[in-house]
Amino acid sequence: MGRKKKLPLLEGVTIETIGAEGKSIARVDNVVVFVKEAVPGDVVDLQVFRKKGRYMEARVVNYQSFSDERTEPFCDHFGVCGGCKWQHLPYQKQLFYKQQQVVDAFRHIAGVKIPESLPILASDPTVRYRNKLEYTFSNRRWLLDHEAKSEAPIEHTNAVGLHVPGRFDKVVDLHTCHLQAEPTNQIRNFLRDLSLEKGLSFYDHKSNEGLLRNLIIRNSTLGEVMVILSVQFDVPEVYDLLEGVKNEFPDLTSLMYVVNPKKNETLYDQDIITYAGRDHIFEKLENLTFKIGPKSFFQTNSYQALKLYQVTREFAGISGNEILYDLYTGTGTIANFMADRAKTVVGIESVPESIEDAKVNSELNQIDNTRFFAGDMKDIFTDGFIKENGKPDVIITDPPRAGMHTKVVEQILKIAPERIVYVSCNPATQARDVELLSQLYEVKKIQPVDMFPHTHHVENVALLEMKK
Repeated sequence: MGRKKKLPLLEGVTIETIGAEGKSIARVDNVVVFVKEAVPGDVVDLQVFRKKGRYMEARVVNYQSFSDERTEPFCDHFGVCGGCKWQHLPYQKQLFYKQQQVVDAFRHIAGVKIPESLPILASDPTVRYRNKLEYTFSNRRWLLDHEAKSEAPIEHTNAVGLHVPGRFDKVVDLHTCHLQAEPTNQIRNFLRDLSLEKGLSFYDHKSNEGLLRNLIIRNSTLGEVMVILSVQFDVPEVYDLLEGVKNEFPDLTSLMYVVNPKKNETLYDQDIITYAGRDHIFEKLENLTFKIGPKSFFQTNSYQALKLYQVTREFAGISGNEILYDLYTGTGTIANFMADRAKTVVGIESVPESIEDAKVNSELNQIDNTRFFAGDMKDIFTDGFIKENGKPDVIITDPPRAGMHTKVVEQILKIAPERIVYVSCNPATQARDVELLSQLYEVKKIQPVDMFPHTHHVENVALLEMKK
């Protein structure tokens, strides 16, 4: 077997820009180099760890000089925790690179003429904006530098926090997280301290052992808070913890738990049990109230969700006589948001619990012109379904990051609605689908929306109209 070829060390390289997925970009001898964590304007030494024909991937091993674009991160956990990777970029620069990411996707992937690109809608606030966070219990705490270098014995290696990027078994023990409003830090820290005091076992992601697995906290702009504790076994100690949380935080709207013995952390197939309070919280957008259960999908930034839906409604351009389809409707948020301006709204979603939530949300808001259906989109969105529910004049589609299945795109082209509003959390797959739709449609507008400050993620709304 031949020796593995040694990959080069690149010295004195200037980072030029930021591209897709938040990766920084440099160029060396006309070869593109993708780099994580560096900022445009940084001059760095890079160790290449992957080399392909037209590009390389590298990590920073030394900073020769720092960019003027850098700013001081506000979180003590920055650089280790995977929650906010762009805190070292000023917020206005974050917005610039997010908008550029959308424009580049449409130009290079969709290959369409760049339509009117409206300035990205900034988030207000830029911290404590998330309405849902999932923390992980782990017995493999990421050691801080001084701990790793010290010869002194470590008291314990338990943690409650967020995963280290690329390390499924390592968790950063958070003390203050700036992503969600209080009482999130108070609840997480209380549960960690109480669990340590009681000597309870934290989960081991390699051996699938340990009692405590996850902590999910949801809140709303109405001040309601839901706490869900995920454990591996149903034992008396669990109820001691829950009682402790109940007594320490008597104003919680909902306190729930779930026993999950599986090797994965998904809870959609698990029974989530109410220990105290309600089994749901409420959120409000404009004059609509939405019920959110433990398994409900709801946009993670409520403040920006309202802006996103207002843009979607404006792009849809409905006047009261249209049949509107809302594909990947989730809990029917967009469908119900549009209902007062449409003749009929038809929502389709793969998760049955979400469809039940959508129906409840229609009833809650006294909306009687919505219909909701559960099933795999490519299987349910058929000729027979359209014949039964009416041909849509407008389609709104808000698929997961992977985008739409090709069968769904083909069906949209077959029924040819006048207008499509495509909402996406992944400009690359959105642009791919837009390219497929471009045989009949042209993109009239795109509107980026910043849902997640201090990350590279960006939401985008595209308006497609039938070609004349």
